[in-house]
Amino acid sequence: MKKTVLIALLLAVWLNAALAQTDNNFVIGENVSFESSILGEERDIIVYLPPAYNFSETKYPVLYLLDGRAHFHHASGIVQFLAAQGLIPQTIVVAVVNTDRNKDFTPTKLSQQPQSGGAEKFAAFFTDELFPFVKRNYRSSSYKILMGHSLGGTFATYTMLNYPEMFNAYISVSPYLMYDNNLMVRETEKKLKKKYDGVKYFMTVGNEPPYFEALDYFAKTLETRSPKGFEFEYSKYLDDNHGSVPHLSIYNGLLFIFSAWKLRIETFNEGLVAIDKHYKKLSKEYSSDIKTPENTINLLGYSYLRNNDFAKAVEIFKENIKRFPNSANVYDSLGEAYEKSGENDLAYANYSKAVEIAEKSKHQFLEAYKKNLNRLSNN
Repeated sequence: MKKTVLIALLLAVWLNAALAQTDNNFVIGENVSFESSILGEERDIIVYLPPAYNFSETKYPVLYLLDGRAHFHHASGIVQFLAAQGLIPQTIVVAVVNTDRNKDFTPTKLSQQPQSGGAEKFAAFFTDELFPFVKRNYRSSSYKILMGHSLGGTFATYTMLNYPEMFNAYISVSPYLMYDNNLMVRETEKKLKKKYDGVKYFMTVGNEPPYFEALDYFAKTLETRSPKGFEFEYSKYLDDNHGSVPHLSIYNGLLFIFSAWKLRIETFNEGLVAIDKHYKKLSKEYSSDIKTPENTINLLGYSYLRNNDFAKAVEIFKENIKRFPNSANVYDSLGEAYEKSGENDLAYANYSKAVEIAEKSKHQFLEAYKKNLNRLSNN
């Protein structure tokens, strides 16, 4: 059974990768611009949507990236890869492009930096403009993550300390906490009196000795003074420098944030009831209505099919159709189960339905569905 699950999971990885392809081109994301009245300027974001976005009605968590143009490409790749492995949920990425990072990311105004001190206004831009914009235009859930590097990490930490409820989780990479004579480090213990239930904070630094004293002291305060419900992890990546440390930090930060996400093989083998309980538990932990994914149910159906348990495979595929009636793939899978059990009339009917839906949506795998249908037509 474990070998069967492994094969099925590999197929799921291939499917997720294939879904990202359109007309022989791989589309990573889209550039979007809108006017910010709070900041008094036009702001650009780059948006990555999960591979299955156009084939579902699911609402997805959102990872917000500061220094967006620098981090969008590699961060969206990490998200796609980890989600394909079943280690994190499929996630929308919104990369916020810089205009003046010294202005937006810093909490106080310094005389030697006239444009500094705009963090409060930048936080308002998120809550009053960017969050509503994303909610209006994309199927986003309420679960939000903020990632920032260097001065972006300063803003991420500032937000976590002052407005912890703004985001559910934070990835702060080499945050410049020495800003304004270690202001945030000095204020940490007082700020931690806010409500932090369910908040996760992941902080890293590369081989950057000038950062160590401030970050070590800050981490010690968090470890000893953290309020109930606050989860924190601090890692030093001494093989990385200031420029390279964000990549590994995003990868491990997402694994930390979604540590409960992975579906254990033991749970999978227990069947759909156990799998549904797993995702119900995740719904509570991640403050979202998380449904058992179509692909996961399909994998379960194929695990029965490969063990020649045709009745159970048909039962699972029928349940998938009940939950995802607009998916061509679920009908194609049920058709395969009927074909292998020798019920060709029922197989033909479901292959026909898969082709019908796929033609309307111009589905990537339309030709594969037609091939299955034609095979039965010629018999």
